[in-house]
Amino acid sequence: MCGYEYDPAVGDLEHGIAAGTPFEELPDDWICPLCGVGKENFTVAE
Repeated sequence: MCGYEYDPAVGDLEHGIAAGTPFEELPDDWICPLCGVGKENFTVAE
């Protein structure tokens, strides 16, 4: 993967995801805005 980290405080405005949206509430068909991998390929950053 490309290393993109979803930040719920920022959201993904380019793809219609409002700031404050937790990762768990992203639509199942959401994809990484940088590389296009699906939500199921993300892991929790520690």
